Amino acid sequence: MLKEPVGILGFGVEGQSTQKFLQNNGIKDIRIFDQKNGENYLDNLADCKSIIRSAGVYPLQKEILAAQLKGAVLTSQIELFFELFPHNKIIGVTGTLGKGSCVSMISHCLKALNIPHAIGGNFGVPALDLLQDKNRLAVLELSSFQLMTLGVSPHIGVVLQVTSEHLDWHPTVEQYRDAKANLVRWQKRNDYCIYNAASEGAVHIAEQSGSIKKPFETLHVSIEEFKVKGEHQLQNMAAATLALECAGMDVSACINALKTYEGLPYRLQNIGTKNGIDFYNDSYSTRPEAAIAAAKAMDKPFAMILGGSEKNADFTELSESLAENKLLKGIALIGFTAQRMQKVLRHENIQIFENLQQAFDWCLKNMENGGAILLSPACASFGLFANYKQRGEKFNELYGAV
Repeated sequence: MLKEPVGILGFGVEGQSTQKFLQNNGIKDIRIFDQKNGENYLDNLADCKSIIRSAGVYPLQKEILAAQLKGAVLTSQIELFFELFPHNKIIGVTGTLGKGSCVSMISHCLKALNIPHAIGGNFGVPALDLLQDKNRLAVLELSSFQLMTLGVSPHIGVVLQVTSEHLDWHPTVEQYRDAKANLVRWQKRNDYCIYNAASEGAVHIAEQSGSIKKPFETLHVSIEEFKVKGEHQLQNMAAATLALECAGMDVSACINALKTYEGLPYRLQNIGTKNGIDFYNDSYSTRPEAAIAAAKAMDKPFAMILGGSEKNADFTELSESLAENKLLKGIALIGFTAQRMQKVLRHENIQIFENLQQAFDWCLKNMENGGAILLSPACASFGLFANYKQRGEKFNELYGAV
């Protein structure tokens, strides 16, 4: 039960959704605390009795802790949603890689089976907006930001590959993984924890759940049967079908449905072929592991565009994987990480460029006899672009001009 005054931490899309929810539920005294109001925006937070944190607001700030010590209750959109939505109708998905793909695969199968459902959370629709219809399944993509302060878990929790991420927000890998663990930490014995048994991070998280454990590694079918590319997609399919099985769906029907799944934009998306060159837009690749998977999915000679903003990622494994890839003919580097990546990556044909246009043109010259060009940056986009979508749109624009 929320006590007034209620403070909303962060007033972007999620915060505005929270305000609408509060107003619809008769809350009168609502106070907004948003960083846009200046560095002292958290002043007077301790006057609130309830605080709803938007995902991007770091919860361990001294003003938030002081408000809690004074008696304020800190909660979040996700926690409120879990408390208000039927427990047995919630599927939550987290992981460092593949969250969006897994959620969209689950949704694709549910559509094929004519099962009413909605997707949201980190997947574009704020969770509280899904409360309008409690008779359908809710499938949520959940980030470490959303999970960090969670004290309740969904009926079906899916933990994909977990490595490290957002170390510009989380001070340590341990805190990042601990936040992820809240997805399944509070599950009961009749709940389900589906986890990637090949991922040390996912296994460690699964050990903290008291639910029914469902490990997976991959779906034992040929990727050639599906429209999406890359063996890593079989891991996402394995997780999706297990989640659907736990929700009462027929696995074989789900696998058949996945054969028509075309993937999400900017996730190793084949945007077309020109002059004998295939173009792959993997702008969503903001982690080395994603770039490794994309490069391994290539089945012809290719040039690759890497680099972006700095998140202190370790590129050692990426370097080793690319050094072993006999199809890789050139690496074009862009962004703040370019110089650091150049020192780590081992390839005879590697150059740094000021922008995506120059990198793209260089790749075209390297592939003039045919092959593929892959944008899979392994880094976030900031500095050159506002976000991964803008970066992906620019790559598509460059392709259109070929």
